[in-house]
Amino acid sequence: MTPSFEEYTKANIRLNELIDLVNDETPETDTRMIEFLNVSEIIESYEKEHFRIEYPDLKDVIRLRMFELRLKQKDLSVLLGVSSTRVSEYLTGKRPITLDVAKNLHKKLHIDAEIILQ
Repeated sequence: MTPSFEEYTKANIRLNELIDLVNDETPETDTRMIEFLNVSEIIESYEKEHFRIEYPDLKDVIRLRMFELRLKQKDLSVLLGVSSTRVSEYLTGKRPITLDVAKNLHKKLHIDAEIILQ
């Protein structure tokens, strides 16, 4: 069950109090460490539900990588082994990316597989 905003707020306040009282050497059986872990779970649970961070769109990541590497569509087409027209179709969403192109995006542009597979 997702904690309420009030529970989330209280957990954040308590976490800030506990953060100076525990460290990596505090035993897991210590009551402060147990409470620290419990309030951390409350915060994580609330944030997963209310502050989701989704993967960026693959087309945007490709464009970003092209910018970073100073690649033009023609350069990218050579790198991926497809035509410039095909690259344009991928970037506009008119054509789905093939498995071979997905592998090349991962290997040659170092785009995270999770982003490619979404």
